[in-house]
Amino acid sequence: MADGSEKNAVVSNKKVIFKDYVSGFPKESDMAVTVDENLKLKVAGDSKGILVKNLYLSCDPYMRLMMTNRSSEIFGSYTPGALITGFGVGKVIDSRNPEFKEGDLVWGLTGWEEYSLLKSSEGLFKIHHTDVPLSYYTGILGMPGLTAYGGFYEVCAPKKGEYVFVSAASGAVGQLVGQFAKLMGCYVVGSAGTQDKVINFF
Repeated sequence: MADGSEKNAVVSNKKVIFKDYVSGFPKESDMAVTVDENLKLKVAGDSKGILVKNLYLSCDPYMRLMMTNRSSEIFGSYTPGALITGFGVGKVIDSRNPEFKEGDLVWGLTGWEEYSLLKSSEGLFKIHHTDVPLSYYTGILGMPGLTAYGGFYEVCAPKKGEYVFVSAASGAVGQLVGQFAKLMGCYVVGSAGTQDKVINFF
């Protein structure tokens, strides 16, 4: 794989494809790794696309719901034979979008592949603070962290000393809410789906 430094280079692009709908716990055989041998590191001049080299990819619990053939008001379903998508951190290799330029670090929705050509900037955010590990933008500074922060401080908004119950407390969002509540000085009770998930987060 090229490092993305050569303009107009053609590289191979390894990607993870969703094979078919999942029943039970996902297995490696439910996915397949394929390689596109002819990816140009250049965005077509007549588009507003953004070409990103993915640095970190996040595997989140909601993705399991998308592996089933069912409709959801929040999440759709992956298409068998298509690329798996999710949140990630990347570096802009080329851009025809005025909001982003080559070299920008970004986080947001991307593909499970080495390089992603994003057709629009919707759901993509520029990273301005690089004094923390970039991987944090898939967790505490990314979707799970923003969800936990908004839900706790803006929607729930408890006061010090109050009781806070956290369902799915072992999850990506729940375990952050529990920590926010403890920092606030609340009394925290958390629940999890199985005994194996009951960990002393609090």
